[in-house]
Amino acid sequence: MENMFHSFITYLVLVLALGGSIGSASAKTNLTKVTWAHAVNDAEFLTRVLDSDIQFIEADISLGYLIEDVTKENEIPIMAHPPAVESNLSLETFLKRILKFNREANVASKVKGIKLDFKSIGAFERSIGIIRTSYDMAKFDTWINADILPGPVDNTANVPVDPTRFFTAARRLGKATLSIGWTTRWGADFTDGSYSDAQVDAMINVIRANDIDKVGNAITFPVRAGIVANSVTNMIRLFCALKDTNDVTFTIWSSAGDAVDVEKLREFIFTTGLDRTYVDVPDDLHEKLHLDKTAFENTCKKTMQARCVDY
Repeated sequence: MENMFHSFITYLVLVLALGGSIGSASAKTNLTKVTWAHAVNDAEFLTRVLDSDIQFIEADISLGYLIEDVTKENEIPIMAHPPAVESNLSLETFLKRILKFNREANVASKVKGIKLDFKSIGAFERSIGIIRTSYDMAKFDTWINADILPGPVDNTANVPVDPTRFFTAARRLGKATLSIGWTTRWGADFTDGSYSDAQVDAMINVIRANDIDKVGNAITFPVRAGIVANSVTNMIRLFCALKDTNDVTFTIWSSAGDAVDVEKLREFIFTTGLDRTYVDVPDDLHEKLHLDKTAFENTCKKTMQARCVDY
C-alpha cells in the first residue's frame, strides 16, 4: 500500500493557489489558478489531500472489490483506475469523507470540489444512487466526467462511454457539472492533430439530442493540451453553439511527456479567457505557460461572446 501511495502522490498538483476558494469571485475570474489532485483512489492519499490546500479532487471510479472483500462476492463502485479491480476505498466512503470535511470547513477556501471520472457506463449507472445519498451536490462543486465520443488522433483503442446512457443517468443528478470529452491518442512524438469539425459537430449534436441544452447543466469540455492548441477556431465554435443554453468552460489536461506547442496553448487560453479555462496540467507545463504574463493581451482581448458574431 505504501508503494501505491507513492505512485499516486506523483499525480498531486501542488501549484500554489493564488486565488480564493473555488466559489469565490477571485477564483471564478481566473480559473487557471484552481489547483488539482489526481487519481485520489486511495484512503491514505485522500487524507493527505484533505489536509492540503488543493481545491479540486479528481478520482477514478470503476466496478470492483474492496481489498478486505476476500471472497470477491460484492462488486461495487470503488476508487480505482483500470485495470485495477481492487481498492481500499469505496465511492460511498470517498464521498462521505469529503462531505464531512466540507461541512466542517471553517473557511470557504478550505472547501474541496470533486471531479468523478467514470471509466465505464456500468460504473456510472451503479453510482447514481450512491452519489445522491452520500453527497451534497447542491452545495459543493461536483463534476461528472466521462469521454463520451471518439476523438483525435486515429483513436481506435479507447472506447467512449455510451453518451445516451450517460446523459440519461446524469439527469438523475440534477445540475451537476458535466465534464464531457473525447477519447484521445497523443504523446511525446505527436505534433499534428486537432479536434475536427466532425468531432465538434458530433459533440454539439449529442448534447442537443439528449436535451442537455434544455435542462441547462453547466458543461466543461476536458481537452488535451497538445491537441487543443491546434483547435482554437473549433473550440470557439463549440462555445458559441452552446453559450446561450449552458455555462460552458474548458478544462485543459495533459499527460506527462505530451508534446505541446506552448505558445499556441497560451494563445488558446487567453482567447477563451481566464474566466472560462481551467488548466489541469503537470507542473513543468504549467510553469512554461507563464499565465501571470498577458502576452496576448492586445491580440486576444476580444471576448468569447463577441467572437460568436463570426459564427
